[in-house]
Amino acid sequence: MTRLIIGAMVRAIGAYPSGWRYPGAHRDPRDDAAVLRRAAEVAEAARLDYLFFGDWLATGHDLEFRDPYLVARIDPVSAITYLAGITERIGLIATANTSYSDPYTLARATASVDLLSGGRAGLNLVTGAEPRAAGNHGRDFHAANESRYDRAVEFEHVLRRLWDSFEDDAIVADADTGVYLDPSKLHATDFHGQHLSVTGPLNVARPVQGHLPIVHAGTSPRSRLFAAQSADLALVAVSDLQHAVVIREELRALAFESGRDDRTLKVIAPVLPIVGETREHAQSIADALSELVQIAEDWPDAPPAAFPVNRSLAQLSTLLGVDVSGLSPDRAVTPPLLAEFSAPGQELVEIVAERTGRSPNGERPPTLRHLVVAASVNASMIVGTADDIATEFEAWGDAGAVDGFNVLSAVQPAQFEAFAFEVVPELQRRGILPTEYEGETLREHLGLGRPENVHVTPDDAGFPPVSRRDGIGRSALEGAPRHP
Repeated sequence: MTRLIIGAMVRAIGAYPSGWRYPGAHRDPRDDAAVLRRAAEVAEAARLDYLFFGDWLATGHDLEFRDPYLVARIDPVSAITYLAGITERIGLIATANTSYSDPYTLARATASVDLLSGGRAGLNLVTGAEPRAAGNHGRDFHAANESRYDRAVEFEHVLRRLWDSFEDDAIVADADTGVYLDPSKLHATDFHGQHLSVTGPLNVARPVQGHLPIVHAGTSPRSRLFAAQSADLALVAVSDLQHAVVIREELRALAFESGRDDRTLKVIAPVLPIVGETREHAQSIADALSELVQIAEDWPDAPPAAFPVNRSLAQLSTLLGVDVSGLSPDRAVTPPLLAEFSAPGQELVEIVAERTGRSPNGERPPTLRHLVVAASVNASMIVGTADDIATEFEAWGDAGAVDGFNVLSAVQPAQFEAFAFEVVPELQRRGILPTEYEGETLREHLGLGRPENVHVTPDDAGFPPVSRRDGIGRSALEGAPRHP
């Protein structure tokens, strides 16, 4: 049985555009602290490996419709610092943007959280440049966008050198001799690159984990190369199991070609499960969420200027191969109308049927609104019972498609707790997730070893062998075959 890494991507008002509108959903960001506390307690009791906090460095009216969870949210480093004090074992991953962050400040904050939490912090490095974020940080958007990955490479290098400023035994603290610090074990960073210049050393002791696990997400070739060379976790959105197998193999091949043990790169896929007591119950939840999503035709004249252009019947017409722009969004998709659709349009109808239980031949046919939502809301969804979802997870793990999943919840707190209370026990019954934590640190949860200090072992790439949790120690790996 494949042991998978299972973490939760926390979005306080839900990950689905209409999740906040669902009955009983959390919807006021001023009360996020209570939601985060409850989520952390539930996730740790379920023995999830980590909580993951994304970020977005701007806000605006357009996000209200596209991604409401981005409108107002707590800073991720602040979130994991808060949760570090009320949890004991679960990992806590925050996001930072290398285009706008200061490496010394970030290294100091993250090393501090790792020490305060006993080695449970992780860091998701993103590189995206966005005009409003650039303006908020006094940067030129175009310049930042063109150089973002070159800067990210330097940023990751500097972070590791800063975290390693102190050797593990640099603080002597010998009261008898009066020696507090061994100066030979405190190292300057002395990095001067094209985009960054940092002298160091960092004024925080070396993190418990040595280096915090680094996460990176993206689909572009440059993004995948950065993840393969520099990350411990690669977050990759994939369309299906076969696609996931190919991407994981590509990433691990890149990692091997970069000179690291490819098994130290863990490939994680985001997934949004809709959990119900029965499959029909889960489909009814997905159906209700679809009907709560606003589309352009909901406004008699025209939608707000910031409304997503892809959420309309006009855009749907392009996909269907037939003009439905003049019809009501609540027009039922019956067999005669379905017969006019293109092949992609008919595939879309099948997706809606799988998610909502609505079929053109059934008593409750889908509507055009359902098709607009399915086409425009980008989410990898699994709709069903705890057994259905665990079976899907198991199939992906056994096929070597992923090393784990980042689980999103459409509705907070209901769907988050449904996953924790219903799906997790089934995953544990199948041996996919342990019933107790197997280590103390986030690195141990992820099956990763602790890196050597880069100032002491400069040839070490920062990626030690996978831990013995996987049944493989350092000596076994030295003679093990590598990626073909």
